Formats: sequence, structure tokens, C-alpha cells
Amino acid sequence: MKFFSPLLLAISIITIVSCHSTRKINTALSKKDTTQMIVVKDIHNDSLDFIKQTLHALDSNRIDFNTFSAKVKVDVWDKDGKEPDLTVFIRMKKDSVIWLLVNATVVSFEAFRVMITPDSVKVLNRKDKVVELRSVNYLQELTHLPVKFSTMQDLLIGNPIFIDSNVVSYKKNQDNITMLIVGALFKNLLTINSNLNAVANSKMDDVDPTRNRTCNISYGNYEKWDSKNFPKFREISVVEKSKIDVQMDFKQYSFNETLNYPFSIPKNYKVQ
Repeated sequence: MKFFSPLLLAISIITIVSCHSTRKINTALSKKDTTQMIVVKDIHNDSLDFIKQTLHALDSNRIDFNTFSAKVKVDVWDKDGKEPDLTVFIRMKKDSVIWLLVNATVVSFEAFRVMITPDSVKVLNRKDKVVELRSVNYLQELTHLPVKFSTMQDLLIGNPIFIDSNVVSYKKNQDNITMLIVGALFKNLLTINSNLNAVANSKMDDVDPTRNRTCNISYGNYEKWDSKNFPKFREISVVEKSKIDVQMDFKQYSFNETLNYPFSIPKNYKVQ
């Protein structure tokens, strides 16, 4: 399996089971896709209530859970085209553990097993018989962002990420609401499906223009679970000096069942 290391947490689920060299390709988003080209209304005092209500409705759709498990088909494209298919099995206990088993679908073998806790990251590389033992700061090293355990948890469960209340402009139409949120790290152009009170798209541009870093996350195929909307499909594109595209299709998922998180290190594995 080829390795890659994208520079944004949106696909850190993939980077954890991949290597640490970034593929360089000459791809960038066109200017027409930047947040500056979005037509928005200037915010006046009478708009503040609308913004507050919209963010509250979005927050009310956040998925809360005790445990979560899923089977996910993951497709990845890089400069060489489509990578081999992956099937990722996810098990999570809220605020406690994220467990991943990654199968290489074509040859049907377990490639990696990953255990993430609030203070550690462990990766079993089955092919090379290597185990990596890291602190949770490993996520930040991979993504170059202050990634927390809770951020990974939200990403996998489908909750929106990198959202704060600093909305500088917005636009409303029949089916959705677009808000431009400027935070410490990103300008987040957030498109909310107003019928579902759920995120349809999040386009994050780095506030540091020298980074020229962009991540686009689309959420779709929403399904009701316990009055909340769960996105069964995610599409992620990350562009800096490299570009990578990831699709995550949740084939099965369940909440609040009793789970275990097996992770034993064989004696013949080399520790790194």
C-alpha cells in the first residue's frame, strides 16, 4: 500500500495509517472557488438574531452518543489516480477511545489497526510488522493543526468542525444558508441545509495567505437517527502544495451498543 500524508485533519483518519511524505502535484483551486467571490449581505444589528438562531439550530443537531461503530468504504485519489480501495471499521467510545481497523479491500487483508485515546496514538502496521507508539500530539504533527481527540471524534461522527460565532457575513436562499466565519486558523465558508439544520458543505481557507491551504468537506445522504441527521456520505478535498481527494461511504453504522477495542502487539513487531 502506498503511503501519503495530507496536511489537514479532515483526512487524518487516513494519514494515521499512511506514511509521512507529502506527494507534490501542481493543483490548486481556481479563484472562482474562493470565499472572496461569494456574494453575501453585510451584517447589521437586525441580522444578529438570525445568525444566533441559525447557529443554535445547527448546534441542536450535533450528534451525542455513548458508543459508535461503522463500516466505511473509503476511496482515495492522488496524482497517480485512484488508490486501492479501503474498508475502514470504526469503533468509538465517547471521549475515551477511537479504534480503527483498515482493510485493503482488493487483497482482503488487515493492513492497519489504530487506537487513539485522548493522550496517545498507536498504529499496528500489519504488512511491515511495525507498531508506532505516539502521544496524541502525533495528530498535530500530521495535520499541522491543533487537532484534539474531540476534533477527530466529531469528524468521524459527522459533527461540524472548526465553527465559532465570528460570522462576518451571510447569504440566505430558499434551501440553504451560507455563512462566512473567520476564526483563528481558517475562513470557513459554511453552507447549511436549512431544511435539515445540518452542514451541506464546509470550505476552509487558511487565514495565513502564505500557506495557501484549502480544505473542502461535503456532507450528504443524511439519515435520521434519534431525531438527529447523520451524514452517511462525506467527500473531502485538501489542497496545499499537494492535492488529495477522499470519499467516505458509511455502509453500516450503529450507536450505543456494547463494544470492545482489541489491540494487542505481537511479540515479533518492531516498536517505533
